[in-house]
Amino acid sequence: MMSLDVKALNHKSLNQQLRTMENDVKLTGVLGQRFIAAGLSDHHLDIFGTPGNALGAYLNGAVINVHGNAQDAVGDTMNSGQINVFGNIGDAPGYAMRGGKIYVKGNAGYRAGIHMKAYKEHLPVLMIGGKAGSFLGEYQAGGIIIVLGLSDDGKDIVQNFPCTGMHGGKMFLRSRCEGIHFPHQVTAHPAQSEDLEEIMTYIAEFAALFGYDAEEIISGDFTVIVPDSKNPYQQMYVAN
Repeated sequence: MMSLDVKALNHKSLNQQLRTMENDVKLTGVLGQRFIAAGLSDHHLDIFGTPGNALGAYLNGAVINVHGNAQDAVGDTMNSGQINVFGNIGDAPGYAMRGGKIYVKGNAGYRAGIHMKAYKEHLPVLMIGGKAGSFLGEYQAGGIIIVLGLSDDGKDIVQNFPCTGMHGGKMFLRSRCEGIHFPHQVTAHPAQSEDLEEIMTYIAEFAALFGYDAEEIISGDFTVIVPDSKNPYQQMYVAN
C-alpha cells in the first residue's frame, strides 16, 4: 500500500495525485479537504484524519475507510462502492446516493439518507451504528436505511421529523420507537423474522467491520418503516 501525506495539498491536487497512484493508498494528514475520491473507482483508500465535505461524491466502485470522523455529504450521489467511517459523520450522508454502502460506527447528523434512491440494479444502503439527527430519510425514494442505536446516551434513536416526504425504500430502526412521531404517509410496524432476514447480510458486515456481535445486534427490537401504499404520492411513484 502506498502512503501519501496530504496536509499540504488542496483537494484538487490531492485528487489529481490519487488518480495516478496504485489502487491501495493510505492518506495521512487529512484535514478538511473536500471531494476526496470524487468519482473514484478501483481504489482502496485508508484515510487518517478528518476529510471535508462530499467525501466519495459520485463514487463509482472504490472502497474508503475513514479512521476517524467525517464531515457533511459523505457519499453524495454515489453509484457504487463502500465508505466505512470508524467515528461519527456529519449532516446529509448518502445524499441522493443511488448505490453502494455507507457504514458508520458512530452517530450521524441531520438529513441522513435524504433523497436516497435505487437505480437500475443498484440498491443503496446506509447503516448508522449510533443515532441519527432530525429529518432522517427525508424524501427517501429507495434503498435501505438502518439505524442501530448502539450509543447509550439516553436519547431517542432518531431526532425530529424522520421520514418526512418518504415515498420509497425501507427504514429499519433498532428501537420500539415509542414516542417517535412518523408522518401520515408512512407505516411503522415491529420487524418480523422475514424483515430481519432482508438486512442480516448488512448487519453481519457491519459487525465484522467494527467489532460487534451480529447476533446481539439482530436480537434487539427493530421497527420497520415503509411508505403507505394507499398514499397517492406513493402510487404515483410506483406507477412511474
